[in-house]
Amino acid sequence: MRVLGATAALILVAALVGPTGPVNAQSGGGAGGGGNDSPHVNLLADTPSKTPEEKEADAAREKAYKESLKKIPDAKAPSDPWGSVRSDAPKAPPAKSASTATKTKTKTGGNAN
Repeated sequence: MRVLGATAALILVAALVGPTGPVNAQSGGGAGGGGNDSPHVNLLADTPSKTPEEKEADAAREKAYKESLKKIPDAKAPSDPWGSVRSDAPKAPPAKSASTATKTKTKTGGNAN
């Protein structure tokens, strides 16, 4: 039993201390990596900037998109696809009056459930 307790204590200490060597999983170091600790990220644009023709085409496309958005009508009332099928208009639920909202039911009698 002492051996089991000592083994558990050693495993706990090893887990708390952590790995003894450097961990280079994402830094590029190690066998397949470049060896330097900086990430290999290109922050510059790979493609040249747009030509004036491309800029004009983008502006025309954006203008056409905004114009098409203006053509969409605003939704004013909720649609009722089954409205023509019903015989009467849909009824709103009755509003609760103040007297029924404050009234509580009291249990009287000896009926057991």
